[in-house]
Amino acid sequence: MMEPDPPEPTFVRARRPEHKEQRREAILTAARELATASGVRNVSLGNVATAVGLAKSNVVRYFGTREEIFLVLAVDAWHHWAEDVLARLHDDENPIDALAEPLAARPLFCDLLSQLGATLEHNVSVSAARDFKQAVNDINRELAEAIADALPTLTVGEARELAAQAPMLAGTYYPAANPPPTLTQLYAETPELAADCPVLLPSLKRTLAAVASGLPYLRP
Repeated sequence: MMEPDPPEPTFVRARRPEHKEQRREAILTAARELATASGVRNVSLGNVATAVGLAKSNVVRYFGTREEIFLVLAVDAWHHWAEDVLARLHDDENPIDALAEPLAARPLFCDLLSQLGATLEHNVSVSAARDFKQAVNDINRELAEAIADALPTLTVGEARELAAQAPMLAGTYYPAANPPPTLTQLYAETPELAADCPVLLPSLKRTLAAVASGLPYLRP
């Protein structure tokens, strides 16, 4: 039985600024939903175009590449994470918990973080890379002040380093803590090997606590 042809694009060119913004948001929403369902690495530009009813050539009017779409989603997730961290610090929550728990609660953000260095920072324009890096820089600067207030043992510079380390560590731990089916089966059959599979939240908290404790001892 032959598979049905994919739906024809329903694109009508957006000309007014508000229509262009609506089309841009539709692309981001489609990419977010696809990545949530199947993982960032499995979503192609063609998948996004089909989901939103556009031709690929029309999607690139809004985002030059697949990777640029996901960088925008990463910045959006970074902002929401930071807002959560700041709210928790304002409520005098333990700073390590405040950094780690909102990360573990955002699997799509962790997935995006795990893909940054390997794929998402490749195949992008200089302007897209600049926007991404500037946004993250601004977030880290804002978090640093709040973290330094909550952890007086750290300088603002050290607090900024801790703020930057938290997403990097989440991106490292996330794929290991969510192994593919073959490894999941292996761990179930061989429990002694499963001990090497980290659990995301406790691993993240332990490492961040070690970083926070160690930074003052590394001062010149």
